[in-house]
Amino acid sequence: MLYPSSILRRKSITMPDSSPSLHQRHASSDLPTQETPQTELHAADEVSKPQRTLSDPPERYNRDAIVNVERWLAKLPEENTGSMFSSTEKFPSVPPTPMSSPPRSFRGTRRGLWLITPRKLAVILGGIAAFLLLKRLTFSGEHSRLRRPAYLTSLPVYNTTFLPNAPFQPPEPLPHRISDTIDTFSSYKYRNTCNISSLDLHAPFAPLCFDRKSMLTAMSSGGRIGHDAPYMPRGCDMRWFSSEEICEILGRFEKVIVVGDSMMRHVIGSINVLIRKDLGYGAVTDWNFSLEERKECFCNYQFNVKACSVQGIYKTEDVVKNDPSSLSCPANTVNVMSMWFFFLLLVFSNQSVETMIRFPIPEEELTRFRSLLPPTKPSRPYAFIYGHGLWNDLDLQATVDWLDKILDTSVSAAPWLSPGYSPTSSRPTSGNKRNRKTAAGKREKSGFWPRLILTPNAAGREKPDEWLVSQGNKALMIFEEAVGVEAGRRGVEHLGTWNMSIQSNKFDGVHVDLKGNLIKAMMVLNWLNLLEVESF
Repeated sequence: MLYPSSILRRKSITMPDSSPSLHQRHASSDLPTQETPQTELHAADEVSKPQRTLSDPPERYNRDAIVNVERWLAKLPEENTGSMFSSTEKFPSVPPTPMSSPPRSFRGTRRGLWLITPRKLAVILGGIAAFLLLKRLTFSGEHSRLRRPAYLTSLPVYNTTFLPNAPFQPPEPLPHRISDTIDTFSSYKYRNTCNISSLDLHAPFAPLCFDRKSMLTAMSSGGRIGHDAPYMPRGCDMRWFSSEEICEILGRFEKVIVVGDSMMRHVIGSINVLIRKDLGYGAVTDWNFSLEERKECFCNYQFNVKACSVQGIYKTEDVVKNDPSSLSCPANTVNVMSMWFFFLLLVFSNQSVETMIRFPIPEEELTRFRSLLPPTKPSRPYAFIYGHGLWNDLDLQATVDWLDKILDTSVSAAPWLSPGYSPTSSRPTSGNKRNRKTAAGKREKSGFWPRLILTPNAAGREKPDEWLVSQGNKALMIFEEAVGVEAGRRGVEHLGTWNMSIQSNKFDGVHVDLKGNLIKAMMVLNWLNLLEVESF
């Protein structure tokens, strides 16, 4: 049995030259300070003091020392030895237990694991933040494209400056209206050569239209302050989007199908000008042009139906195939790039013009139209834009019959377009009952089928005299109003273009130039932008 060196020195016992252990040092700090009588110490010294010689081995010396100490301890009072080696006081060198740590009885137990400490709380909060960030980064791209910007779903709050005597108020100082107040064509190809600015086409003002009904009414009934002046809707304003915003709007849809005549083909050409950022050749197939064609179909003459109708872009799929680098839709990552490339193939390429302009419609054209529509519901909605009138001499009944045939063919080829379509049935249910209950007792959402019909442009001074009665401005205005009524009865929205085009330049008295077609395309994009794609 070993004892601390301090006790042995107090009893005048000579110990070997060895360092005490940590346990011995701690024990020595709690020894009582009670003094032993001097006579007993001297007697103990005489008895216990060993006589070491050079011939004695170290083991024998240590053994003799221990025996002497045990003899000496046997002579001490029992209460001294008990208080000396049975003290329950804490060592002063042991730090106190922190208040934030669990009790000693809980440490290492299952109950102690559930106690909340600042360190555990920080770890939990950090884990939650990391999970939310990861969920945001991995959020489905398909679903995110079906969400419109915040300013379309909630009315923004801003401080406006009202000018009392001004006919038009300045546009709202909001971030999404910045592109309305600047020349978005400044970075386009041939901007200076063609000498066209977006501010020459549209003059922004406040307030902005916040729903489709007011937007279509304002765009259809607007006007210009002078010939070929910037166009301004009536009552509330429309947006003039940047190319990046246009890409985002078109990306919300699986397909945008345009059905109609040469005027609708020019709408497709104007959209291609905007997404290619090319005012010189954005609407035509310039990759296979001869030198003569590059001169005849440049800038404002891209929509000259006499010289450049054959060279017009009918499908943006041709751009993807022959000149993909000209498309300006951005891609931030590889996945977005591959997704955007896939999106360009499926969406932009299917902004196609089906020239079904005669009625009755030939069966081969209806078959070709059916091939554009999938029988099952896609991941993103379809949008349909129609244009009709001049090829039937503004015959209202012929246009209504044509539209009915297109709508019936669409529902038969794609039953998911019907408002009462049930996925469990091959036939659409009653289309007049919204939120009809299925056999399982669940309510199904109404079909999302956005449709828009455009009526023809105003007649110009170059229109041949033989058409002034049947297709003159009086007949065009009557036809536009009547089509709006009939289309509304069929759930089709209407956009009139007579007011927009009456003071614009026209090549042949019918087709507007590049400026007029860009305005018309931007009006269509405003309609697409306000569609509630999140309800699809």
